[in-house]
Formats: sequence, structure tokens, C-alpha cells
Amino acid sequence: MGPVEVLQKAIRWNFIGIFFGSVILAELFVYSRMPETISDKLINRSKNLSVALMLVIVFASFISVFIDNVVTVLIVAPIALQLTRKAGVSPIPVIIGLAVSSNLQGMAILIGDIPSMLLAAQETMSFLNFFWDDGRLGIFWFVQLGAVVGFAVLWLYIREYRQKPEKIEVAKIRSWVPFWLIILMVVLLSLSPMFDKEMKWLAGVICLATALVGFIWYSITARKGRERHKWNFHWRTTLFLMAIFILVYMLAKGYRNPDGEEISVINVVVDHLDGLRGENPFVILSIVVWISVMISAFIDNVPYIAAMLPIVATFGDSFGEGGKALLILGLLIGSCMGGNVTPIGAAANVTAMGILEKEGKPVSFWGFIRIGLPFTVAATASAYLALYLVYRYVHHVIL
Repeated sequence: MGPVEVLQKAIRWNFIGIFFGSVILAELFVYSRMPETISDKLINRSKNLSVALMLVIVFASFISVFIDNVVTVLIVAPIALQLTRKAGVSPIPVIIGLAVSSNLQGMAILIGDIPSMLLAAQETMSFLNFFWDDGRLGIFWFVQLGAVVGFAVLWLYIREYRQKPEKIEVAKIRSWVPFWLIILMVVLLSLSPMFDKEMKWLAGVICLATALVGFIWYSITARKGRERHKWNFHWRTTLFLMAIFILVYMLAKGYRNPDGEEISVINVVVDHLDGLRGENPFVILSIVVWISVMISAFIDNVPYIAAMLPIVATFGDSFGEGGKALLILGLLIGSCMGGNVTPIGAAANVTAMGILEKEGKPVSFWGFIRIGLPFTVAATASAYLALYLVYRYVHHVIL
């Protein structure tokens, strides 16, 4: 595979544009201070500390749809720590709750995180397909159900915090411009399939163009004496995403055996999965989900998803209509939620552990699991059970 082929065929430049553009807008959204302002207002309107902390966790989960999970934890954690310090209660369940709730939303929409972009690239999905895909409910709704059940589990750890939270000073919003640019990007992304059905170029152009407008706006306002933003352009992550696309292309491209027959790694693996054919469809889905949870609890889920997506898609092609979609969504649910089991399962978890250590409240490996595992089991089980029931009995998908 030569460099020209890599540049032209392997790397999905449209999704590189989506990723890089959405990252810049997320950075500008942080610069606007809007996340801090909303969080502060939610706290000041809460009747007790447990409600205030729960609202902070829910809000962190919401903004992580648009902002990197690690950045979300870094933004919201100081607010939660301020509350727990004044009340004299442990910050451990709250900070861990912030991390796992942020991780969960990474697959909810197209611009949420790398896993959702890999899914969109594999299946040529638009922004709206994450909500409604070919006449069936999209993954967004099952992720939100998992989030709600996960919140209920986290509530058990903080429900005893009945103190009245002290009022905190509400951060002032610097500007509404980043917020409106994100709204504009989302609207344009939802319309893009009308002009680019195969998702080859337009979505990436939209994200980069709105990001460029935002960066020009920032450059002008920064010259007027406003506080400068410490930029993180995610160059390493961008290169990592490019490498992942190359990996997927190589797995699918195949090689020629001595007989001259072209064989791909994906087809070889799928052939070894033939033993699963004929099994109960719920058993097949459960195997995909829970193996993904176990693996993603200890390794980064991005390379795992990148390798498994084409394998599961090829395996699912042999089933009835919608069978492939069911297995792919099960893979995403298991692998993205599995990272919440251990402190090494996701970068946001490592960040949360570091924050707690600086706060003088270090958490052991098993201490994290005592919160992360129940959260993961509850969120994953509810999401994938709902996925199976809806696809099987509402959309009549049969494996």
C-alpha cells in the first residue's frame, strides 16, 4: 500500500474534518465560560447538596456530548470539589461519577467522540442517523436510557448528602458566539445528507468552516485585551484517528494466498465465527456486548472498535434486515460503556483519579471499581436490553 493510496483511499478525510472542527468549537465553548455559568446556576437553585451534585453530574454528561471527556471533567470537577469541601463530605463518588457519566456519552451523536465517527465512517451515517436510522431508533436514545439508569446508581452514593449547599458566585459568560456556532454546525450537519448522501466531504467542510469562523472571532476578541485561551488542538489524537483509518483499511483490503485468492483478515475472523450462526439472537448480541465490556475495561476502546466494527458488520451482513445494525450498536454500547469499569479504562477516569489524589482523597484500583462496575453493569444492561427489545418487537429485526 503506497502513500498515495493511503492518502486517497485509507484516510477518511471527511471525518478528520468533522473531528478537528468540532474540537476547535468545543475549545471555544470552554473559553466562553458557558458550561461553568450553567453549572453554577444549577447548584444555586438546588434544594440540597445531593441534588446539586447530581445536577452537576448530569450536566457534565450532557456537555460531554460536545466537549472532550477529559476537558469536561477538568471544567466541572473544581465546582463539585468546592461544594464537597464546604459541606465536609467525600468528593470521591462525585468525581468518579463525573468521569463515568462523561465517558458514556461519547457515542451518542456524530461529533461526540472518535467511536461515533468510526461508526459513521463504517456505515456511512449522517448526523441525523444517530437519532433515526433507516426507519429505526438510533443509538442516541439507547445511550440516554443507559445514562438515566446509571444516574440512578450514582444517586445511591450521594443521596445522604442532605446539607443545604452554600451559594456560589456565578461565572460570567464571556460570549454567546461559540454557543451559536455550535448550534449552526449542528443544523448544517443535519441538512448535509441532502447534498452529500454518501458523507464524502460536506460534513467535514461544515465543521471546519464553522471552526474557522470561530477561530477568527477569537483572534479578533483576543487582541482587544480579553483573557487568552490555552489551546489544545488535539494534534496527537488527530494523527491517531488517521492511523486508525489506515488500520481498518488494511484489515479490509486483504492479501493474496498462494492460490491467488484474495483473503482479508476480516473474512478470516468472520469464518471462525460461523459457530455462532443458528444461536439465539439474544445470545449473539449478549456475547458481543459483554465481551466488549470486559475488553474495554482494560484497553483503549478506539483500536478495539476500529478492529471489530468491520468484523461485526461483515458477520451481521448474513442476517436479516437490521441484524447488522443491531450487532454494531451492541458493539458500540459494550465497548464505550466498558471503559467505566476500571480507572484505566478511559482517559477521563485517569484524570479523575489524579484530581482526587491532589485533593488528598486517593482512590485505590478496587475503590474505583466499587463505583464504576455497578454503574457500567446497570447502564449497559438497560441500554442493550432496550436495544434488543425495540429492534426485535418494534422494528421486527430478526437475526
